[in-house]
Amino acid sequence: MNVLENWDQWKNFLGDRLNQAQQQGMSQGAINKLAEQVGDYLAAQVDPKNEQERILSDLWSVASQEEQQAIASVMVKLVQNNGSH
Repeated sequence: MNVLENWDQWKNFLGDRLNQAQQQGMSQGAINKLAEQVGDYLAAQVDPKNEQERILSDLWSVASQEEQQAIASVMVKLVQNNGSH
C-alpha cells in the first residue's frame, strides 16, 4: 500500500521524517519551510488519495502564500508526535 493512500500511515511517515530532521539538528523554521515546499510539490504533482488529502489540496489551492505557510506549520504540529520513534 502506498503511504499516501492511508491518512494515519501518511501522518506516521511525516512524523518519522520530522523526528529524523529534529535529531539531525534542523531548526523549526527550516522544518516549516521544508513542509511548505512539500505542500507545493504535493499540490502540483500528486493526486490526493483520500478525503483528508483532498481537503488539504483544496485548501492549499485557494490559500495565499502566508496561509500556505500556516497550513504547513499546522501540519508539522499535527505530525510532531505521530512518528514511530
